[in-house]
Amino acid sequence: MRSSQAACFAMILAAAVGADAAQRASADTSYPTRPIRLIVPQAPGGSNDIMARSVGQYLSARLGKQVVVDNRPGADALIGTELAARSAPDGYTLLLASAAYTMNPAVRKLPYDPLKAFDWVAMLATGPTALTVGPLLPVNSVKELLAVAKAKPGQIIMASAGGFQHFAHVLFSSLSGQDLTVVLYKGGAPAMIDVMGGQAHMTIGSIIMTLSHIRAGRLKALATGGAKRATALPDLPTIAEAGVPGYDASNWWSIAAPAGTPPVIIARLNTEIVAFLDLPETRKRLADEGAEVDIKSPEEMRKLIPTDIAKWTKVARAAGMRVN
Repeated sequence: MRSSQAACFAMILAAAVGADAAQRASADTSYPTRPIRLIVPQAPGGSNDIMARSVGQYLSARLGKQVVVDNRPGADALIGTELAARSAPDGYTLLLASAAYTMNPAVRKLPYDPLKAFDWVAMLATGPTALTVGPLLPVNSVKELLAVAKAKPGQIIMASAGGFQHFAHVLFSSLSGQDLTVVLYKGGAPAMIDVMGGQAHMTIGSIIMTLSHIRAGRLKALATGGAKRATALPDLPTIAEAGVPGYDASNWWSIAAPAGTPPVIIARLNTEIVAFLDLPETRKRLADEGAEVDIKSPEEMRKLIPTDIAKWTKVARAAGMRVN
């Protein structure tokens, strides 16, 4: 999966790098002078990792210095996120943040202030989830899944990477009224692999991570988790349509820098990322993978973060999620 994605993005890079140099931000011609670290607080192979490598590959070519993806999974993304928050605000450490960033404050005390720890560079994209099952669960619809869960309370195992996936799973269990067991993994890819291998029954993960396995028949998709049907899987109902009214869990991905990063560097990075997202090839490729380009400025991100924290705090309380 990742090799084919890399090949496609390589073609995008060839076109983008040759674009008019005037598209570059003129703010700071000396930046960067050394490699940039892009921290991903999840394991390799998941949707966050896929998104980071695509934008990192582009930035490497445009900035003339390598953008190194540094996976730091653990503690529901807190380990990598805290590492990024405590890094020097010099533009040489960035964070690939996702919706999990606004979910963690809903259930735990954080070692950083989620409203002040980062300066936001740009949102990249949004994407719904897909509810998928493996060979242990021979069902063909959400209603059939819920019937099995009702007959076998607590025996259906949902493989979760924590963070965003944990909220997606708990929300499903809460709204469906079924007793489902959530087992936590260190990343979306390990969780998905165990579902495909029969060690777990189901998972609700970002389409960008699961789509190739759905198309190959290794996972069976029963529904998607956004407010509307997914462009990549238009024939599938949403989870709300399929029998769990009110369900809506979509992911987003954004680039952030430690608070205090010079505005001139934020502007340079924002300009390059927006140029990448504006490429027709980028939009098509992301759409094919189950995501949609969703450009948001630093100002829009600063408004989104507290709004999303409030939203997921409400969900956590309604579902009775335990605060750690």
